[in-house]
This record gives sequence, C-alpha cells and structure tokens, in this order.
Amino acid sequence: MLKGEPVQEFYSIGEVCALTELKPHVLRYWESQFKVLSPAKNRSGNRVYARREVELILLVKQLLYVEKFTIDGARQKLEEHRRGGELRAVARTALELETIEALERDLQALQELLDAPL
Repeated sequence: MLKGEPVQEFYSIGEVCALTELKPHVLRYWESQFKVLSPAKNRSGNRVYARREVELILLVKQLLYVEKFTIDGARQKLEEHRRGGELRAVARTALELETIEALERDLQALQELLDAPL
C-alpha cells in the first residue's frame, strides 16, 4: 500500500510493488508495452526505478484500472501527454491521487478499529 509520497532516489522492484500495489510480473509486462517505462539496471542486473518511473507506473495504473483504457488506449494517452509536454505533471498528479486514496483507506481502517466494540 502506498504510505506516502516516495522520497528516496531509486527503488527496487519489490519496493515499487509495495508502493504501487502491483505484482512484479505486471510491472515487467508494462515495461514491454509502454516505452516510457524503462528502469535502469544496476551492476547486478536488477531493475532500479527512479521516482519518475514510479510516477509513470501510477499513471499507467490509473489509466488502466480507474479510467479503464485498454493497453493501446493507455499507450496513446501517454503519447498525447508526452507530445503536449504534460506527461510529468500528469504522472505527478497520478502519484498524488494514489497517495490520497491510500490515506483514505488507512483512515477508514482506523475508524473501523475505533468503532469496534471492546
């Protein structure tokens, strides 16, 4: 679950999965389908995601899961944002929305705990 805005510079695939609530195979598949998702690899050959990639992953997640775009439709939408020079801003907004939704889920869980009988 996304517990707040990522602040470190680079993330492992496990950390990105925890932040985005996605499985590793989903991330790897999306990398094959969206050219904007291209994490670097470290000396060991492991994927290393920068904050930019985390934001883009959350944007892809929003397009596919919330706005219900197909892979092709999401790819076209990303390209529209890129051509319009707004890809970074839109990706940042996706991160902010995901953060708000995670906070709302946490608050709801806390409220349920407080409302539970002793």
